[in-house]
Amino acid sequence: MTQQPFPPSALRGAVDLSALKRPATPRGQSGGGANPAPGGPGGAVGESAGDGLVVTGSDATFQEIVNRSLRHPVVVVLWSSRLPESADFVTVMGGLARTNEGRFQVVSVDVDENPGLLRALQVQQVPMTIALLQGRPLPLFVGPLLPQEAQPILDELLQVALQNGVTGRVTDVGEPAGAADGADADDEAVEEPLPPHLAAAYDAIEAGDLDGAVEAYGRALAENPADPEAKAGLAQVRLMQRTEGADLVAARAAAAGDPTDIDAQLLVADLDVLGGHVEDAFHRLVDTVRATAGDDRNRVREHLLELFEIVGPSDERVTAARRALMSALF
Repeated sequence: MTQQPFPPSALRGAVDLSALKRPATPRGQSGGGANPAPGGPGGAVGESAGDGLVVTGSDATFQEIVNRSLRHPVVVVLWSSRLPESADFVTVMGGLARTNEGRFQVVSVDVDENPGLLRALQVQQVPMTIALLQGRPLPLFVGPLLPQEAQPILDELLQVALQNGVTGRVTDVGEPAGAADGADADDEAVEEPLPPHLAAAYDAIEAGDLDGAVEAYGRALAENPADPEAKAGLAQVRLMQRTEGADLVAARAAAAGDPTDIDAQLLVADLDVLGGHVEDAFHRLVDTVRATAGDDRNRVREHLLELFEIVGPSDERVTAARRALMSALF
């Protein structure tokens, strides 16, 4: 059976992890793990390091990290070996993982050794910290924080985890899932086979065949036009196609130089969504709707609706942007 990667809905309102579906080639790594953070506990993912609260992640092992987020929250700290001081924040987060009694696991990632994660997470400044919860990436903050500054953000993460039934602790790293709670592995939910068209789309994404993924999602929607997974997936892949190889600096310069250049405005909005700047993207396109008419206005409106699909119809930023769009149209 095809193993399901991140479903497109997991990317809503967060960051682009699609590049991780392509075969990773670790650069000079031993056992697939990245170098451990200086001064902190490490070890390749899948190996317990000390109490297992801090481990090292890499391009090649990130899917396993994602799988762990089904059991307990995972906090990923991205740093650079070119800025050794950025690795110090791994130690800070490791201390918080201990004071929170293993309610989340910290994963240390050196972006210089893991170009796939560097691209996929749109890392522009280190340290950068994201969370993974039930396979879904959630941006937390950029830059180093004091423990007392980071804890309220972690409290929010843990509250969301509780609401979603993700209550495992990192006391059973290396043990079979459910062993710490005395649960039988047979009690775990069994992943159901994917519908054929969705499976084909995921396989195409893993192979880097975006055109094939678009075709597969199209077949899925032909069978079920209301399929939310296929709709979100198609929008996500189209976004990947539109932004592949795009230069953010050049795109912003073009958009600023000519506010009437619709192509430039659409591209910057796409790049903003990829980078997690969702509200900026929505504001830009609503303003462009106000400044256009006829076919141009409809083109921008339809583009904005597709970005709504990526972020998620129930996201409050989408709700606010829909109201702004209605005001701009009428």
